Amino acid sequence: MTEEYFVSGTALTGENLEARDVTIVVQDGIITAVEDESSVPHQWICPAFFNAHTHLADTVAMDLPCTGTLDELVTPPYGLKHTILSQTPDIHLIQAMRDSLTEMIQSGTAGCADFREGGRSGVRALKKAVTKLPFHPVILGREGGEEIADGAGISSARDVSSYLDIVDRMKKQGKIIGFHAGERDPQDIDAALDAGPDFLVHCTHATPCQIRRIADEGIPVVICCRSNYLLQVTTGSDHPPVHQMKEAGVQILIGTDNVMFVQPDMMQEIAFIHTAYGVPAHDLLSSATRGFPPAGITHAIKKGNKASFFVLDCSWGNLHHSRDIKSTIVKRAPLSHFCARIF
Repeated sequence: MTEEYFVSGTALTGENLEARDVTIVVQDGIITAVEDESSVPHQWICPAFFNAHTHLADTVAMDLPCTGTLDELVTPPYGLKHTILSQTPDIHLIQAMRDSLTEMIQSGTAGCADFREGGRSGVRALKKAVTKLPFHPVILGREGGEEIADGAGISSARDVSSYLDIVDRMKKQGKIIGFHAGERDPQDIDAALDAGPDFLVHCTHATPCQIRRIADEGIPVVICCRSNYLLQVTTGSDHPPVHQMKEAGVQILIGTDNVMFVQPDMMQEIAFIHTAYGVPAHDLLSSATRGFPPAGITHAIKKGNKASFFVLDCSWGNLHHSRDIKSTIVKRAPLSHFCARIF
């Protein structure tokens, strides 16, 4: 049986997020029309977020009181989080990840790219956690997990001695390759670039020459600014060098990184980046809602695309006073105004 429904409001449409009063027609999960209207309900329709970098299993260590260096906390194989993960029964791990996935859905996120620890069993655990949820994880495995995942999520070229072998296998299988690079210093960025990755995560300390190379090679960079601050690999708006990346033409994506330290809430992430880094609201929404290019995922509201958007009720409170919808969504749209999630 064909399922068809209609959603009307002021929508951020197309690749450029043009604000239009429209009715969106959805049939069997696909947008079949975006029709202009002269009058619509007081609600905003925004493409769903895609969280381009997570470590969902870290939910089991959420807000654990701890201090230490980046190596001591999160670097494999002996970081604190890895010790905790290895001691956590699968049933608890699966439920914890499912709980964080549910939080992400409730805050308008329809998918994520997860660096999945724990080998094959870790990948299977995430697949079980997402069962029957309206959510699309791109799973990037490690320690053999990449063989049954969408690709490989490599910690750093300096942390994984066999990374070139992993990259070679993934390329032969047509899978996605992501690297952590430049989180604590720029020393592992060139090695990651030499491997020909599909995307990089962090680049917190990328140099101007590295930024130029990243742009020239068309490699997207996922920035995780709140995590960088909390893990004390940056103390200012020059790291990551977001504005230099933008000026060079680097495609920027947004991630929240470790659930151990940061809630996987894209609303909170883009609000922080807007405030601390001064990135324009349009640019942030574009980065946060474009989907995940390395996997060919797009969330744009346009005919032919999969329906993947959320609706904000602006009929009450102060949102309807907004003079700039994109700025208001980035800075102040609260969860209490969510009235629909269509993924």
